[in-house]
Amino acid sequence: MLKAVIFDMDGVLVDSEPGHARAAVLALNEYNVNLPMEYCYNFIGSTTAHMLDTIIKDYNLSCTVNELELAYQQAKHKMMKAEGYIAIPYTKELIMDLYKHGVKLAIASSSTKAEIDDVVKNLGISKYFDRLVSGTTVAHPKPAPDVFIKAMSELGVNSKECIIIEDSSHGVTAAKAAGVPSIGFINENSGKQDLSLADVLIEGFDEIDYKFVNNIYLRGNGEPITITTTKRLIIRELAVEDIIKIYQIYKNPEVRKYIDDIDEYLENEIEKHKAYIKNVYNFYGYGLWGVFSKDTGELIGRCGIQNSVIEGKSEIELGYLLDRNHWGLGYAIECVKAILQFAFEELWIERIVAVIDPLNHRSIKVAEDVGMQYETQIEKNNRKYSYYVITKERYLY
Repeated sequence: MLKAVIFDMDGVLVDSEPGHARAAVLALNEYNVNLPMEYCYNFIGSTTAHMLDTIIKDYNLSCTVNELELAYQQAKHKMMKAEGYIAIPYTKELIMDLYKHGVKLAIASSSTKAEIDDVVKNLGISKYFDRLVSGTTVAHPKPAPDVFIKAMSELGVNSKECIIIEDSSHGVTAAKAAGVPSIGFINENSGKQDLSLADVLIEGFDEIDYKFVNNIYLRGNGEPITITTTKRLIIRELAVEDIIKIYQIYKNPEVRKYIDDIDEYLENEIEKHKAYIKNVYNFYGYGLWGVFSKDTGELIGRCGIQNSVIEGKSEIELGYLLDRNHWGLGYAIECVKAILQFAFEELWIERIVAVIDPLNHRSIKVAEDVGMQYETQIEKNNRKYSYYVITKERYLY
């Protein structure tokens, strides 16, 4: 269960990284050093002390870290006084939504405690945070996990109960080392950061809310996400352990008659699905999901949408099948309607197609009953198929 969210501060809550770099450049000007801005971006996510100590060594300066830090803080103070703090858009709305859902919040930043206090006060978000933790209070700065471990300890949670939001390579590396899932925010003002260790990447916070964060937390901990529910069904992501049951459904000759993409070996299907979870569910946020009975919890089929290239055109294709024992009970129509509603109203997909064997009369009836219209006949894998289409406009109106 998600109990806490830990935020980095610089570059996530405030767009301060360019200011930090400019302050370092101005400070070094006093020592007749022309410091490139790009050089400073190497230290995003780390502490100021570490950056200044490295600068002294790299440029063979005769000053102490304290002397250089004084010049740095003076330059930074002048800029903050003139410009103030620039909040990252929509982060306050996310903080308030997480708070409303009872999630504990912390900041774990490489900035000093005084700087963190100043930022949360200026942004008007102090009351939402349970803990403010500075990287200057731990033995090792990011990319070491120390500051996140301390934040978790102070919040009273473990690595399986929280998620981290970061904008730097050092930050996502530290999150990984702490064993915590992370969301990587691509902040163009934070320089070219390698965020590949993050569980998901975002370009802004305008559509990020508690539900989104909780879903990434679940995926990061290997827990399948429930997509939607109906009167009788639960539609959720398939976990690796579900593949054995799906494989058994596929093996029924009546079901398999219209399926041509199943591997002969269960072990291969399991390996394929592990990659599917990582590369499809996690990246696109949709895929082919499991259909489960609300009454029994039994996996009774598969239904969902996925990217396809059909006759050279990129489409989003609907797919559905049920265990033979559950045919003729209206489950297919029930789950397909739920999928279309989710796709059009939550994902805002514009168009969905279905590729159906013309002899598969049951499947054609489902497509027509949910409003899909026959468009043409196509050829795929040397077989002819009926091509059905429904658009968001048609669905909504």
